Amino acid sequence: MRAIQITEFGGPEVLQVVDLPDPGAQPGHLLLDVSAAGVNYADTHAVEDSYLSRSTLPMVPGAEVVGRTAEGRRVVALADGGGYAQRALVAKAMAHDVPEEVTDGQALALVVQGLTAWHLLRTSARIAPGESVVVHAAAGGTGSLAVQLAKEFGAGRVIATASSKEKRELALELGADVAIEAPSDGAGLKEALIEANGGAKVDIVLEMTGGPVFDASLAALAPFGRLVSYGMASRVAPTPVTAAALMGRSRAVVGFWLMHCVGRPGMFREPMAELFAMTADGRLKPQVGGVYPLTEAARAHTDLRARRTFGKLLLDPSR
Repeated sequence: MRAIQITEFGGPEVLQVVDLPDPGAQPGHLLLDVSAAGVNYADTHAVEDSYLSRSTLPMVPGAEVVGRTAEGRRVVALADGGGYAQRALVAKAMAHDVPEEVTDGQALALVVQGLTAWHLLRTSARIAPGESVVVHAAAGGTGSLAVQLAKEFGAGRVIATASSKEKRELALELGADVAIEAPSDGAGLKEALIEANGGAKVDIVLEMTGGPVFDASLAALAPFGRLVSYGMASRVAPTPVTAAALMGRSRAVVGFWLMHCVGRPGMFREPMAELFAMTADGRLKPQVGGVYPLTEAARAHTDLRARRTFGKLLLDPSR
């Protein structure tokens, strides 16, 4: 089978097209003919071995696939690596049947990024009706879904940040009440968020940039506000947070990693069923931002890291 493999850690340049044997059957697993593989920002960290879990070489990246079993079931699944390939082995417990009304691209947008957005708002931030929600990178895979889910879950005001006019316009189309630019150096961001919220500090921030953006977002939180950290796209650590700083303003910082939901009752199948139902009836519109040939995985990573993309990125193993 054709696959993408890395034999050394680094940037997009280490992603190599190779021919590998098909994965061997294992108890409790499904072998899928992959119709599409999802690309996540976390993949760029895994390839350079800077992710929360360590990578081992050689490695076929890819944590999400959609495809068919030998019996013809169409499923989307979380994978323990190996997704950037024409065939992938996935645990049965991490596979979910895809409704006919949901496309392959939509399914891939939901299984990692949709599930993440759901848990950021429901599990970590515990959103309450009427609260203000800041969604950074609001045109991205997770952000574009978080904007829509925040409105669906009763947010009073959704404030989107994005790096270009086109991305801000998309966030507004998806339901954000206001969309602003978030400078990578965080300059003026605290004040911009407060202004966007009508002069009041904000209740919830979904933050995946790190560095100065994290710092400014924390400073913009109202008493009892929650900042949920789920990424470090800038690869720059924020200023360390002290207990006294949190107590002094009754703020909370919550970390989130989707892998901690795996295997916990009620944290995978039930949210996925809700996300699929919302997509099937049109309440949720997952955005597919680009489909790359599998052989151009390096270009997909380059574009993603350069912030040239929006929505969900897919790899097509047939090309």
